[in-house]
Amino acid sequence: MIMETNGTPRVAVIGAGYWGPNLIRNFLASPDWDLVAVCDLDEARARRVIGNRTAVDVETSVDRLLARDDLDAVAIATPARTHASLALAAFAAGKHVLVEKPLAESAADAVLMIESARRAGRVLMIDHTYCFTPAARFIRDTIEAGELGDVLYVDSTRINLGLVQPDVDVFWDLAPHDLSILDFVLPGGLRPEAVSAVGADPLGTGRACIGYLTMPLPSGGSAHVNVNWLSPTKIRQVVIGGSRRTLVWDDLNPQQRISVYDRGVDLTGPAADVGERTARAVSYRMGDMVAPALGEREALASMVAEFAAAIAERREPSTDGTAGMRVLSILEATSASLASAGAPAQVQDLSAKMIKEYA
Repeated sequence: MIMETNGTPRVAVIGAGYWGPNLIRNFLASPDWDLVAVCDLDEARARRVIGNRTAVDVETSVDRLLARDDLDAVAIATPARTHASLALAAFAAGKHVLVEKPLAESAADAVLMIESARRAGRVLMIDHTYCFTPAARFIRDTIEAGELGDVLYVDSTRINLGLVQPDVDVFWDLAPHDLSILDFVLPGGLRPEAVSAVGADPLGTGRACIGYLTMPLPSGGSAHVNVNWLSPTKIRQVVIGGSRRTLVWDDLNPQQRISVYDRGVDLTGPAADVGERTARAVSYRMGDMVAPALGEREALASMVAEFAAAIAERREPSTDGTAGMRVLSILEATSASLASAGAPAQVQDLSAKMIKEYA
């Protein structure tokens, strides 16, 4: 059971580096939160981020921050290797926790975080930012309503001329976005039994710079994720093909982010066996395309509002710890498949029962 927080919740952001300033800005702008402190080892950096907002304290010690009695929650925006230890300390201090992606370095650490949050009666939320875009919400609602029919395939492309990371490969850097989106929009979440991944390192960096990840869908179809640091063009596109309609999300086209096509392929007539099925006629359906109007709101604003709502309503957030754990489990299986030259790798099954046994 999640314990209640009285009044407007008070939050601190731990980490004022790359992602922290975005969280700080949205907590400051949110009517649902009172930002009371920013914690960073570099005091000067933290002060630059908060500017002239003298009501926001600067802390350089996490222990001192967590000991404060005027604090209900913390948002962690630090390197992934520190997420688990910081979250566990925050739960021990009775704080709700928001963590930037990835949830932790491993699914095992994620399990410890989930169980610690449950024992403390506190909210654990993962900042899967894309899940809070109007486009992702529309896609989830459309699939739930049956507008696309059965999901037959997914092609997700996230490529650009990007920064080669010093500590992770392209899968761990970019694919969490695509995996979190699919986990959010597909009924029941993303739960493949196994995945296959191949990658390439043409620059000789010591890690994959180009990657292709494939996993099965419950319908018998397939989901495919293409990530790439070396492309001269930037593409952020998800194609979801259904038995009734196909949806395309082009995140770089603000005038038409979503397109729904009433177009596809049908097989005409019944088939008694496989041999007969191959002789059936193929019918191409060429219907209309609809581009729905979507509201424009910063995803992080919706995300911090959901964090506050989950606390106030004493419920799990829409992107909870188990969602972050599912993404981590797939990434770990991806690394195993990559190391085996693309051989399928099992995705660790961490059900509710196994979580308790694991912890």
